[in-house]
Amino acid sequence: MKKIITQTNIANVQPKRGKVRDIYDLGDKLLIVATDRISAFDVVMANGIPNKGVILTQISQFWFDFFGRAVEHHFISGNVSEFPEPFCRHYEELSGRSMLVKKTEVLPIECVVRAYLAGSGWVEYQKTETVCGQKLPTGLRQSEKLDRPLFTPATKAEKGQHDENISFERSAEIIGKEAAGYVQDKSIEIFARASEYAESRGLLLADTKFEWGVLDGKIILIDEVLTPDSSRFWPADKYQPGRDQESFDKQFVRNYLESINFNKSGPGVELPREIVEKTSQKYIEAYEMLTGKKFHE
Repeated sequence: MKKIITQTNIANVQPKRGKVRDIYDLGDKLLIVATDRISAFDVVMANGIPNKGVILTQISQFWFDFFGRAVEHHFISGNVSEFPEPFCRHYEELSGRSMLVKKTEVLPIECVVRAYLAGSGWVEYQKTETVCGQKLPTGLRQSEKLDRPLFTPATKAEKGQHDENISFERSAEIIGKEAAGYVQDKSIEIFARASEYAESRGLLLADTKFEWGVLDGKIILIDEVLTPDSSRFWPADKYQPGRDQESFDKQFVRNYLESINFNKSGPGVELPREIVEKTSQKYIEAYEMLTGKKFHE
């Protein structure tokens, strides 16, 4: 098993540390490092999940390659030897879990696409029969497949707060009508392509979150793409509407925290070995089902 890396330490270079990633600003580029930190309920746990950062990065790279020229994106290289100094000398720390990418002006909305009624969409539907203000038919069940994928943007929350679902009209006010129309159409287009592929691999893509940025006047795809941390993937052979579905994300961690009545704030707790191992296996299973490749630690 690879060493668990919860924090990178590159001599004399200070990254911006997010919940999961360490991001190094290289001027016109960024180096994005996915650590093995894991967060739940917006709190980072005390211990990491082995292989998590590598798997998330490799899945993103798989999708960038899969989409090819269908969408312009920020990915440049995942090869440590092609990174600038001093990063190219930190092979063990960065290998497999790092992406050198183009730096963009990030659009300040989350571009969520939903094909099934789950998560916050299901919560809203039970109250108003809408999702992000979009009216849906009466009588839909939890996890039910929608007639068509919905574009349901959200605001990007400040630290310690949660993203807030907004209407398309509100997203157009924030980023402009033309940009909002483009990211809506492109998000639905690549979601549909990814869904078709995932289904051929025995997975249902319930929903996902895309991020977009502007570079030289063009809107391009950025951030992680269609990973278990940004998406809900369900095993197709176990799908049954009317209930929660099995998923390939950190649900083991959430369930454990609920069982110990974790207060969802303050410092994270030390996760038991069994929870850590089960979560790691779920990430590996997602990688192998999506890519068709065996994961080698």
